[in-house]
Amino acid sequence: MYSEKVMDHFEHPRNVGEIENASGVGTVGNAKCGDIMRIYLDIDENQIIRDVKFKTFGCGAAVATSSMATELVKGKSVQQAMQVTNRAVMEALDGLPPVKVHCSLLAEEAIHAALWDYAEKNGIQIEGLKRPKTDIHEGEEE
Repeated sequence: MYSEKVMDHFEHPRNVGEIENASGVGTVGNAKCGDIMRIYLDIDENQIIRDVKFKTFGCGAAVATSSMATELVKGKSVQQAMQVTNRAVMEALDGLPPVKVHCSLLAEEAIHAALWDYAEKNGIQIEGLKRPKTDIHEGEEE
């Protein structure tokens, strides 16, 4: 069963779309379930996320976690965005069913992938940022 917040973000997702000439774009997926999430960041000269958009192909929980993740990073600094974890996304949505937790992992990884792209484009390092996975199950044993 989904919380009211999950249903609201699924039925009325925030920040859907693309940003042309985005500062950073991150795309991640989950080969096991087929969800694909892309997050676009517009970051100003002070490293503040001015705007954020997403496009997600997947289930309702994937759309809801994408929507909530964009809300959590919009207006924040790059360092604050680094602190947005899958747990923070789940808590902001008042929880997810155990079989949908991977959707919140996708949201966290998509943010990190977009920040990685931004750092690469600008020749900078972001403290604590590691090279993102393109598939959240990358490196797992079968």
